[in-house]
Amino acid sequence: MNLNELPMIFFTVMAQMSVGAFLVLGVIQTFGSLRHDSKTIDRVADPALAAIGPTLVLGLIASMFHMNDVFHVLNVFRGWQSSWLSREIIFGMGFAGLGFLFALMQWFKWGSARLRQVLAAITALVGVGLLIVMSMIYYSLRTVPAWHSWFTPAQFIITAVLLGSLAVGTAFMLTTVFGKNKKKVDIDTTTDATDEGTVNSLVASSLKGIAVTVIVAGSALLVMMPIYLQGLAQEGEIGALSLEAYSGALFVVRLALIAVGAGLLAIFIYGFAKPHANPTPLTVCVACALVLVFVGELLGRMQFYEAMVRIGM
Repeated sequence: MNLNELPMIFFTVMAQMSVGAFLVLGVIQTFGSLRHDSKTIDRVADPALAAIGPTLVLGLIASMFHMNDVFHVLNVFRGWQSSWLSREIIFGMGFAGLGFLFALMQWFKWGSARLRQVLAAITALVGVGLLIVMSMIYYSLRTVPAWHSWFTPAQFIITAVLLGSLAVGTAFMLTTVFGKNKKKVDIDTTTDATDEGTVNSLVASSLKGIAVTVIVAGSALLVMMPIYLQGLAQEGEIGALSLEAYSGALFVVRLALIAVGAGLLAIFIYGFAKPHANPTPLTVCVACALVLVFVGELLGRMQFYEAMVRIGM
């Protein structure tokens, strides 16, 4: 593998995970508001915001090292009208900035709830835009058959869904574990017990939804992969050269990581996600699923870049 692509590998995976986490968190807040009050939702969702921003910022920093001079990133803005790369940087910084602003407003309860909801919706739209322009950078290259395929945007979306869901689930469980270990002596114990049960109920139902989402997304990836490879094999010599990136032990390891992390562990998460369940083993399970799928997605992105074989010069 060309080590020069490592910054872009980390950037694309981490940026997609950040967008996915923000969208998943938004879905949980939206559906959670149908059964729970805003105080309960904020107790669960607010700490999870801390896992989204730093991930994208680290990804953006990593992407800058793809350039010979990090200050060249300033020149990227000039080509926004014609360059998908320029649009990617703009949308990436826009999502990071809006997400950071929303997190501050949410944590410190600045502005009205309606204003924060509007800002969250705008941030989510910018995040979706980031996924689109990110995929178009590669899909628009007609001279690279392995990239100019429906599978490019599909796998970027699946990466966002898989890692974003597991990142939110991990953040929820870490918050639950540390919350149980933190004792507060200046509150009414009856009220706290009631609130704690409501919070645990929201976390449990959210984890079940996350587990189902991860199972569906992981299964979709495992089904789409052979279809994509079969289509690539029909591209003649160029397709055969591209397929070499998806052969060997690393490809098998990648599929195994996705199958275990998004399959077996997600089934375990669904089965044991109950309001009164011991949070520690569940936390370990969700965190392990996140690590396994994250490593699997990194391997998949390495193969994605390795499959870049151009038609002609």
